[in-house]
Amino acid sequence: MTAIFFLFGLIFGSFFNVVGLRVPDRSLFSEERSYCPNCHKKLQWYELIPVLSWLFLRGRCSGCKAAISPMYPLMELFSGGFFAFSFWYHGWSLPLIYALLLGSLTHILIVSDIKYMVLPTPIILFFLALFAVYFLFDYPEPLWSPLVGGLLGAGMTALVILISKGGMGGGDMKLFGLLGFVMGVKALLLTFFLSAFFGAIVGGGLLVTKVISRKQPIPFGPFILISACITHFSGTMIIDWYLGSF
Repeated sequence: MTAIFFLFGLIFGSFFNVVGLRVPDRSLFSEERSYCPNCHKKLQWYELIPVLSWLFLRGRCSGCKAAISPMYPLMELFSGGFFAFSFWYHGWSLPLIYALLLGSLTHILIVSDIKYMVLPTPIILFFLALFAVYFLFDYPEPLWSPLVGGLLGAGMTALVILISKGGMGGGDMKLFGLLGFVMGVKALLLTFFLSAFFGAIVGGGLLVTKVISRKQPIPFGPFILISACITHFSGTMIIDWYLGSF
């Protein structure tokens, strides 16, 4: 069954790539088939098989031979692995639905943020509604935690934006507000810390190796989302380890 979840993750991952690419430019519901962004060649069905098509085409368009970003198969593998691990971890339970929603949100927004430096508000609101429906069946304890978490997440990010004069963006604020709502206060604080830690490590490494310049922005959404996933699966262990070190 875990292998089946992996396959479903690959399939959904291919769809999530499309959503992450098309929502920012408002073409999600376009009837136009997927195409090469360089030569606009319409892709055939065999060019849309998750991961395998990219490998068979050797990472290049069959028409113009332009390079196809490895981000797409890597993100498909991410969703495949995430779906499989979530089932292995949670089994058939309501938390499995929660994990799959979190993984889906992570995939879509990472693609969008890397490609456009945008965390689309419609996607955030859509998942806010989905998590709200989820809470009707598996409500959080205490009940005030989602509201306080949402306000704290948005408020902390707004404060960082004011202090840093643009170090983070409005999309990051909305995302932290959503994560605060769905994760609660304690998990939000850990996610906030982890995202800052990973962002500093990766950003510093890119600066030292001169991959980016000091004034060049990097998308922060992926650090937030990966940190949220780590917190979901390992947050209790990390917090217990930290508190036990004193």
